[in-house]
Amino acid sequence: MSNRTAGYRALTTHRLFWPVVVLVGMLAANTVYRPGFLSVQMRDGHLYGSLIDILRLSAPLILVALGMTLVIATGGIDLSVGSLCAISGAIACLYISRQPDQNSLGGVLTALALGLGVALVLGAWNGVLVAVIGIQPIIATLILMVAGRGLAQLITEGQILTVNSDPYKAIGVGHLLTLPLAIFLALAAALLVAAVTRRTALGLIIESVGGNAQASRLAGIRSARITFLVYVISAACAALAGFMMTANVSSADGNAAGLWVELDAILAVVIGGTSLAGGRFSLGGTILGALLIQTLTTTVYAMNISPQTSLLFKAVVVIAVCLIQAPGFRARFTRRRAPGARPAPVTEQPKAQVPA
Repeated sequence: MSNRTAGYRALTTHRLFWPVVVLVGMLAANTVYRPGFLSVQMRDGHLYGSLIDILRLSAPLILVALGMTLVIATGGIDLSVGSLCAISGAIACLYISRQPDQNSLGGVLTALALGLGVALVLGAWNGVLVAVIGIQPIIATLILMVAGRGLAQLITEGQILTVNSDPYKAIGVGHLLTLPLAIFLALAAALLVAAVTRRTALGLIIESVGGNAQASRLAGIRSARITFLVYVISAACAALAGFMMTANVSSADGNAAGLWVELDAILAVVIGGTSLAGGRFSLGGTILGALLIQTLTTTVYAMNISPQTSLLFKAVVVIAVCLIQAPGFRARFTRRRAPGARPAPVTEQPKAQVPA
């Protein structure tokens, strides 16, 4: 086999090859549908364009998916991240709305600290249910998914809390160095998680717990502590995403904020190549998966696909991406027998001689 053929096969079998192909294909389809899709303009010292919007709108999903990646890497799942987004955003907006000066930086920082603190407590609750009590992760987090959404509506009293705070609004729609601030926040979180998991032994420990928690415990790894930690990290990432979601619209809706974001986060993790069975994980693949999902959402809206069929359209694309990523599925449709090739003859093995 030539080096070129070997390189081509290595490229096409990489777990991120097909997600990249699908992402490029959607960008090309948008460009054909709208010739100015890839154009970026400078207005009032800020960059604007569809690509910038995709990066900005994908920032909350990237944050949630980063925490979800670590949870899934341990063999768990966190269905409560959407409710945590709603709770953290509701607490922050409630505190800011009751301040005499909503533009006070100290008041905004206090609101963020309160929202993050409550999210960490709830993440610790998930960790205790899973790591200490031993409840199945899907059940433990489903409890907070349902109860947390009710708690968010209780905080907002079933109303939409609106705020008029420029510092808080900057989290969602502010700019830094001509780009949306949300992009830098998501990038900073990704670099921090990557540094903690790839520059220390934590990432290897998480993968070992996901591969075999019992063997990791016997090897001296405190599996319960690691499991507890990833749920707390997931809650922190969800809280930051909740701040970004509510700041983007300057309001908190306990019913709609973060609704179904947990499903998009799981899809982003799976598309990025992380197995739901636990073990090895890819942060870069997760970010790519989040960008693909947001690009798909933008494509649906740009092509005026009706809301009744938009979810079905997204489901079809996601299923297609997951199928072409699966090695077994690709092997079934790419296996070809060479023309004229015949199966190798079966040679009879010599019988063993039994001594007299």
